[in-house]
Amino acid sequence: MDTDLLIGARFEAGTEAEEQILNPKTGAKILALAEASHGQIDAAVDAAERAFTTWSRTTPAERSTYLLRIADAIERDADGFASLEALNCGKPLHAVRNDEIPAIVDCWRFFAGAIRMLNGPVAGEYLPGHTSMIRRDAIGVVGSIAPWNYPLMMRAAVQN
Repeated sequence: MDTDLLIGARFEAGTEAEEQILNPKTGAKILALAEASHGQIDAAVDAAERAFTTWSRTTPAERSTYLLRIADAIERDADGFASLEALNCGKPLHAVRNDEIPAIVDCWRFFAGAIRMLNGPVAGEYLPGHTSMIRRDAIGVVGSIAPWNYPLMMRAAVQN
């Protein structure tokens, strides 16, 4: 299984201690995952900040297209994603394949549509005689930690 880190446009192996990834149901080792060094984390954040300059200028249609491609890729390899998610989370394979994967794909597609509807309702004017508007602009890089029990769904749910 490929466990390299994506830093900018290249993949590289983590250089720190290996974390043993265990199936929580059986305790069996799934793999040993080398953690990122502080330098690799800094390089990834720097790369994300550089990419933000371009990404923040993409149109809602472009962003929507990327999210739809992710949904399509997950759907295309649903069995592979379900197998890995079931191992990693200790869940029954049929539950992941039949319940979680379709919900994850739907979540990506929902946000692909939602990103094209960035306007929002405003309850009244804030200043008399002035029109109020809501803008939703990308503001920067975000780092997050996903819980072990729903990592794919959590990633799908934290769009934009």
